[in-house]
Amino acid sequence: MTTVSFRSDTIERQWHLVDFEGLILGRAASRIASVLRGKHRPTYTPNADCGDFVVVINAEKLKLTGNKLEGKIYYRHSGYLGGLKSLTAGELLEKNPARIIELAVQRMMPSGPLGRRMMKKLKVYAGADHPHEAQNPTPLDLNTI
Repeated sequence: MTTVSFRSDTIERQWHLVDFEGLILGRAASRIASVLRGKHRPTYTPNADCGDFVVVINAEKLKLTGNKLEGKIYYRHSGYLGGLKSLTAGELLEKNPARIIELAVQRMMPSGPLGRRMMKKLKVYAGADHPHEAQNPTPLDLNTI
């Protein structure tokens, strides 16, 4: 018996659609990260990009539990002295709701070139419209993963 190791170029990728209306950010982001990595497949290989594409719609209708709208702070730095900028989750949700989901999923992915390649398969849109109708994305139930 031999162990079969799968490569990225031999994987058949599927397109999944996630409607974020009423979903809690952290729980949904962890399941999306699992699909992007390919952990839902029996052919999962940790050192290869064997995940699927995920299209997220209605990012503006996500839920945050507790006091996270005012208490959760997103930081970024310009690289210059005194260049630390901060936004609360509520401010970022008004300004760019897709960025909250991208950051949540990105921080659950592996760091490095493999994680960056996996993140390119995530497409997030604030509204209900998306330009990926031609790929026929299938609705993904995050409770079954």
